[in-house]
Amino acid sequence: MFGLGAPELILILIVVLVIFGGTQIPKLARSMGQAQKEFKKGLEEGATADESKPANPEKPAADGESGA
Repeated sequence: MFGLGAPELILILIVVLVIFGGTQIPKLARSMGQAQKEFKKGLEEGATADESKPANPEKPAADGESGA
């Protein structure tokens, strides 16, 4: 795809380990997983809210206006 082979991936892994440290990587992965789960939950809630909303909502009559 991008021409990344095993040596390049190993080099990237080493750089990530040096930058973030071994203890921070599990925390980073956990927070990314939680963020992805919250994002999907928000998408599902938005889809159900759109389905329950009527296509042409009627405006309620203001005070003093008769419907006729």
